Amino acid sequence: MSARTFFRTLTVAAATAALGAALITGAQAATPSTAGAPEAAPSAVVKPGEENPFLGIELQGLKAERRMMYPAGHPVAFWALVLDDETAARHYRGGQFFVYAPATGEFGSFLDTDIVVRTVRAPRQVVIADSGFMRSHPRVEVRYGNPDRPERAFTVATATIWM
Repeated sequence: MSARTFFRTLTVAAATAALGAALITGAQAATPSTAGAPEAAPSAVVKPGEENPFLGIELQGLKAERRMMYPAGHPVAFWALVLDDETAARHYRGGQFFVYAPATGEFGSFLDTDIVVRTVRAPRQVVIADSGFMRSHPRVEVRYGNPDRPERAFTVATATIWM
């Protein structure tokens, strides 16, 4: 098994476990609607005990946002970092977005619908739900360019933990 395949498998397993834990601890089963479609996502109102795991991280070009997904028709709420409106509105051509920790050279991942991916092409697809990766590195960057040459990619947004 290649390292890339192992990393992807490990990342998918970790994301599934995290989302499953959220489902067990706080999500309620969806009530069937008459149209058969999932209900519209509720507003980002935070209930007591549903703290933002990204608190205390200095964000530049990013914002924390409460999101919903519906795996197997059941609503699951989760916190994610997304590009702020100004950064997402910029025009990007010829590259891909990726999450990179420059101190260690490690790559993070995005959540595309309910699938963990290493890169995305559109700024609205930048959804970082892995708070563990974010907290395990003092500085994490969202970069745009060629992920095979991260040192040459343009830094779009940063998340910094001051020790």
